Amino acid sequence: MTPQLLTILVLLAMFVIATVLPINIGALAFVAAFMVGLLVLGMDADAVLGGFPADLFLTLVGVTYLFAIAKNNGTIDLLVRGATRMVGGRVAAIPWIMFGISAVLTGVGALGPAAVAIVAPIALSFAARYRINPLLMGMMVVHGAQGGGFSPVSVYGVTVNGIVADSGLSVSPITLFLGSLVFNLGIALILFVSLGGNRLFGVRAHEAEAVTEAARTSGGSEPGSVALATGGPAGGPAASGTADGAAAGSGGAAQESAPVRFEQIATLVGIVALGVLALGVGLDVGFVALTVSVVLALIAPQSQKDVLSQISWSTVLLITGMLTFVGIMESAGTIEYVGDGAASLGAPLLVALLLCYIGAVVSAFASSTAILGATIPLAIPFLLMGDISATGVIVALAISSTIVDVSPFSTNGALVLANATGVDPSRFYRQMLVYSGIVVVVGPLVAWGVLVVPGLL
Repeated sequence: MTPQLLTILVLLAMFVIATVLPINIGALAFVAAFMVGLLVLGMDADAVLGGFPADLFLTLVGVTYLFAIAKNNGTIDLLVRGATRMVGGRVAAIPWIMFGISAVLTGVGALGPAAVAIVAPIALSFAARYRINPLLMGMMVVHGAQGGGFSPVSVYGVTVNGIVADSGLSVSPITLFLGSLVFNLGIALILFVSLGGNRLFGVRAHEAEAVTEAARTSGGSEPGSVALATGGPAGGPAASGTADGAAAGSGGAAQESAPVRFEQIATLVGIVALGVLALGVGLDVGFVALTVSVVLALIAPQSQKDVLSQISWSTVLLITGMLTFVGIMESAGTIEYVGDGAASLGAPLLVALLLCYIGAVVSAFASSTAILGATIPLAIPFLLMGDISATGVIVALAISSTIVDVSPFSTNGALVLANATGVDPSRFYRQMLVYSGIVVVVGPLVAWGVLVVPGLL
C-alpha cells in the first residue's frame, strides 16, 4: 500500500472512530500524524510538529479567551438584551433579531456552538412566549451563526483563509465571508416564508402573549391564534411556564434596568478594537485578541474566574490536530496524489460537486471544522491548475460543510433540540431530521450550481 493511500484510509478511519466513539478527532489526528510520520515516512518528532499551525493556535486561544471574558462579565447578555429591544413589539422581527445576534457573535470571533448555546435558549423561549414556530426560530439561530461564521476573525474564517493562503491561491476573505452570509440569509428567508413567518406580520408582542396566556389557562391553543406552521401549538402549561422562566433567566426586570458597567464598555471597545486592528491595520488576530483579553483582565480581575476553562480547548485540539495530520499528508504526497487523480477525471465540476457532498454528509455527523481542514486541502491541487474558479469552489465547500450543522446530530442542532419548549420532543426531532436531510441533499447542489458552475462557463 502506498503512503498516499494509507494516509487517506487513516483519515477516513479517524472520522469513523470519532463519529462512533466520544473521542476528539484532533487527538486521533495527532496520534495518526506521529505514527504515520514515524513508522511510514521515517520522520522524527520535530518534523512531524513542523505541520503544527502555531499561528492558528494563537488565534483560536486569543479569540475564545476574549469571548469567554465577554460572556463572564455580562457583555454578551448586554448585547442580546439590547438587540431584542429593537423588536419594538413586532413579533415578526424576533426571528430576524435572533439571526442577527448569532451572526454578530460568530462574526466577532465566537465559536458557532458557543453563540448558539447563548442565543438558542432565549430565542426558543421567545418562540414559546410569542407562539412562533420553534423550528423556524431554532434554525434561524443556527443559520445566523453560520452566516457570520466565516468572517476574517472567526474560527472558520481563520481556518479556511489560513489553508488557502498557505496554498498560494488567491481567495478574498471578504468574499468568503459575504458568500456564506448571503447564502445563509437566503435560506433564512425561505424558512421564514415556508414556516409561517408571514403570518406574524402585524402581530404585536402583547397580543401574542395574551393568546399564550389564554391557551395556558384553557389547557390548549385558542382557535384563530398565531398558530405554528409545523410542530404543533407552543402554548400549554409547559410552554408558558418555560417561557416565563426563561425570560426571567435571560434578563428579568432587575437585569433590564441594571446600569452598564465600565468593564462591559471596555469589552465592547476591545471587540471593536480587535476588528479595526485586525481587519483595518492588518495586525495578527491572535496577538491582538490576547492583548485585549489581558487588558480586560487587568481592568476587572474579578471577572476572570474560570475564564481559561471556558476556552474551547477541545476545538483547539481538534483543529490543530487535523492540520498537523494534513501536514503529514502533504509530506506523503497525498495532496498531490488526490489532485492528480482529480485531474485525470477530466471533470473539475464533478470533482467539486463530489467534494461538496462529502463535506456536507460527513459534517452532518462530525465536526464541520475538521471537515474544512480535510476537504479544502484535497481540493487545492486541482484548483491550482486554473481550470475552475478557486474562489467559487472554496466558498461552496465552506458553505456545504457548515450549513448542515442544523442536523440534530451536530452540536448546534443538538442545542436547538435540547432548548425547544412547548413541543413534543420526538416530533420536533423528526422535523429537524427532515429539514437537515433536505439541507444535506439540496444545499451542496445549490452552492455548487451558484458558485462553481458559473466560474467554468
